[in-house]
Amino acid sequence: STANAPEDDAPNRYSRTDRATYSRYSRDANSSGSSVPSNALEKRIDELERELAKERQENARLMKMTQDKEELIGKLKEEIDLLNR
Repeated sequence: STANAPEDDAPNRYSRTDRATYSRYSRDANSSGSSVPSNALEKRIDELERELAKERQENARLMKMTQDKEELIGKLKEEIDLLNR
């Protein structure tokens, strides 16, 4: 589980403020010459942020399940050792 730690920081590298600033900059740039309407981009960003939140929640749930199973395995190993003695 420690090998995944650096990857866990990657999505959090940019704070919400940084993303909001970037979003504002992107909207300004789009209004000056992009053919894609900013409303469509904002909706897509919102959809992706909701999807990301769901995925993070699912990831947290799976991590909890993994930890619970690892604890159970450890307890069962201890019980097997006691029975073998």
